[in-house]
Amino acid sequence: MLRAAVALFIRKGYDATSIDDIAKSLNVTKSAVYHHVSSKEQLLAEVLDEALDELDSAVDAATRGTGPASERLRDVVRRSVEVLVAHQSAVTLLLRVHGNSDTEVAALRRRRRIDRALASLVNEAVEEGALRADLDPDVLSRLLFGMVNSLVEWYRPNGEISADQLASTVAALAFDGLVRA
Repeated sequence: MLRAAVALFIRKGYDATSIDDIAKSLNVTKSAVYHHVSSKEQLLAEVLDEALDELDSAVDAATRGTGPASERLRDVVRRSVEVLVAHQSAVTLLLRVHGNSDTEVAALRRRRRIDRALASLVNEAVEEGALRADLDPDVLSRLLFGMVNSLVEWYRPNGEISADQLASTVAALAFDGLVRA
């Protein structure tokens, strides 16, 4: 039921999707859907929590970890790609919420907390001399994770590139660049 709801939320938009739409996509009655969930918003909350819990875990591990901030940052970039691949629909939906409901507002608050933690990690890496100091760390953080987030638009898990290859490529591009040394 959750997967059907997510597919409809992504295709039609959360606001334009009804419980009846979800029921029809599953070939069940609305009452059958309501037997399992109390509302459409409960479905949204479960999906957003799926994405946010995994991302929170990756960021918390990096920010609480030991060792150079640059290595922890590289690890969280790799892990973020892996989370996106494993939970692509949930992350796609997360990236499309706008704060139109209490659930969306709560999800956006969690995203902002994650963004602040990542920006702090970028700042640490700049301070330790591992990243360029001539570029704004907040901009670096947004660009770095913007690149990761853009994967929802084109990456297909059943394609030629594995999640591990993708994570390695993103990390290499972000930290080693395009120019051959």
